[in-house]
Amino acid sequence: MGGNQSLPKITPQDRAILDLKLQRDKLRQYQKKIQVVLDREHAIAKAHLAAGQKDRAIIALRRRKYQQSLLLKTDGQLEHLEQLVSTIEFSLVEVSVLHGLKQGNEVLREIHKEMNLEAVEKLLEETSEAREYQKEIGEMLSNNLTLDEEDAVQAELRELQAQQESQIPQAIDMPDAPTTELIAKEPAAEAESAERTKVPVAA
Repeated sequence: MGGNQSLPKITPQDRAILDLKLQRDKLRQYQKKIQVVLDREHAIAKAHLAAGQKDRAIIALRRRKYQQSLLLKTDGQLEHLEQLVSTIEFSLVEVSVLHGLKQGNEVLREIHKEMNLEAVEKLLEETSEAREYQKEIGEMLSNNLTLDEEDAVQAELRELQAQQESQIPQAIDMPDAPTTELIAKEPAAEAESAERTKVPVAA
């Protein structure tokens, strides 16, 4: 089933950024090669000077100077590529943010269409009418009841309230715990009391 999973879509912008990064990496590799050449030409110039070959040393230093100019050019190109990559990536982020804002505004417009002023006023009017109708029904029922019927309604209400109160668990009164400390009898006193209560046995 894993083969059926859709791969992430690569856009032209992604390809452009990838190409720029590849060029940047090639420039960095080229800079490393130039640095190797610079070090070698420097060593060659020193060797020629040590051997008393001044002309050859100058030629080596000139080649080294030329390589240094190439290195400076690659530095400028590398900086330009990095700035270009950063600019493109930031622009893509801005486009994504603008797209999100556009979608959010469209959603808000749809919500405002559903909640227009007329619909809100109609809803409030219907709610007000429902409250008035309920009030009229209550007044009509109250006016049509006799005094005895109204008393019966109030009595039934009190009965329901009493039933609800009886269902609430009441707190059980428990005896208070003793507040004085119990004094234990001494062992000697207990033994003496036992001797006094012994009954003499007839011989």
